[in-house]
Amino acid sequence: MRSRQLKTTIFAASMIWAMALAPMAAYAQTKVSLPKNKYKVEDDVKLGRDASAQVDQQFPLINDRQVSNYIEDVGARLVSAIPQQFRQSQFQYSFKVVNASDINAFALPGGPMYVNRGMIEAAKNEGEMAGVMAHEISHVALRHATAQATKQGSWQNQLGTIGLILGGAILGGQTGAQLGMLGAAVWQTKYSREYETQSDILGAQIMANAGYDPRDLANMFQTIAGQGGGRGPEWLSSHPDPGNRFQKINNEARYLRVSPNPIKITAGFESAQARLRRMPAARTMAEIQQSQQSQQPTENPMAGGRYSNNVPAPSRNHKVFSGGNWLRMNVPSNWREFGSQSSVSFAPEGAYGNDGITHGLMLGIHRGQNNNLSRDSQELINGLLQANTYLRQQGSARSTRLGGRSAIMTTLSGRSPIYGGTEIVTIYTAQLRSGETFYLATVTPQTNSSRYNSAFRTAINSVRFND
Repeated sequence: MRSRQLKTTIFAASMIWAMALAPMAAYAQTKVSLPKNKYKVEDDVKLGRDASAQVDQQFPLINDRQVSNYIEDVGARLVSAIPQQFRQSQFQYSFKVVNASDINAFALPGGPMYVNRGMIEAAKNEGEMAGVMAHEISHVALRHATAQATKQGSWQNQLGTIGLILGGAILGGQTGAQLGMLGAAVWQTKYSREYETQSDILGAQIMANAGYDPRDLANMFQTIAGQGGGRGPEWLSSHPDPGNRFQKINNEARYLRVSPNPIKITAGFESAQARLRRMPAARTMAEIQQSQQSQQPTENPMAGGRYSNNVPAPSRNHKVFSGGNWLRMNVPSNWREFGSQSSVSFAPEGAYGNDGITHGLMLGIHRGQNNNLSRDSQELINGLLQANTYLRQQGSARSTRLGGRSAIMTTLSGRSPIYGGTEIVTIYTAQLRSGETFYLATVTPQTNSSRYNSAFRTAINSVRFND
């Protein structure tokens, strides 16, 4: 009888001791604190918003809806796991996939985040991919961009050029810096070891809160090393040694409440990898940067042209314009072609000059934010109205056809600053297979519209897409 009581007493004591140890283990996790920061949260938000608009324009994004939705879902799971003390109600986290082969990801102040296709394809499971994302989210949540600007005492040097986006924060180095600077001539200042360690630790905590195993973040460094032929890619050299990070993250995981069945291989992860691997090979960030540099705008191709009141009528003969191998259309043979970084224009003599065209056609591609023809078309129209303040939209947009596809037609008009008369601009938009928006704009003075309508109809009806 006494023996039984003794065993019960020992068992009860051991349970009390185990219960006492549980909260101690939780409290033993490394404490992370917000760095000193003299800037407002609004400054992070504005910097990120402005930078993301340029990223979206300058870098190839994956428009596959299934992949995009998957990355958004993983990102949302991680954001919901950010500890309360690091949440900012003004931050708007978003997640997009860059069609680049480098194993990398980067985040912008205020929440926009970009995940390289190469990182998703290289990850061995969803946990490794989520680990990179959690690290990047931690840089945002801890406001490291403006905190570093505070330490270095110069807002202009650090934030004035998009430079202090969190480019390549986990992998960093030249490749990350190239992406972070969007091809600028100077490299961004890299994050200190202190900030990198903070993001590793908070990233591990976010992972555990979200149902992942933080050890997968540590394992990602081994995956990276494997991709680099036995050692980490060179851009790791400017960051804390992967071995130290591997040990620190694994040590942190011992003190976190990690699920006994953490998220590893999921249907969404396998499907996303499979869809990406079926796509044409992605370029490296260095190749993308070189392409951006080669496409930098030069002088206006129409510079030196002289506007005239006697512009010749469109020729009844036509020449074929070919936009690579994906677009063909006919244009009057007496119109000159002017190519720029973002568009191609056709105009007769006397209808072009330093301020654009007064008669003719303009073609281009708009990389919208919505992957929706109606909303992206209106986004394009709004941009044109901002750039040409004398124009006003006339009525509502209308449905039409262009190149055998559903299209939208919008009419603008206003008093031309070049010749003083009313200018009529009609914009036709259609969605390409990539999700981008193709646009064709016809331009003519109202007084000449009857002479040009037939030429415009012929050109529009000749459009053929092969994308």
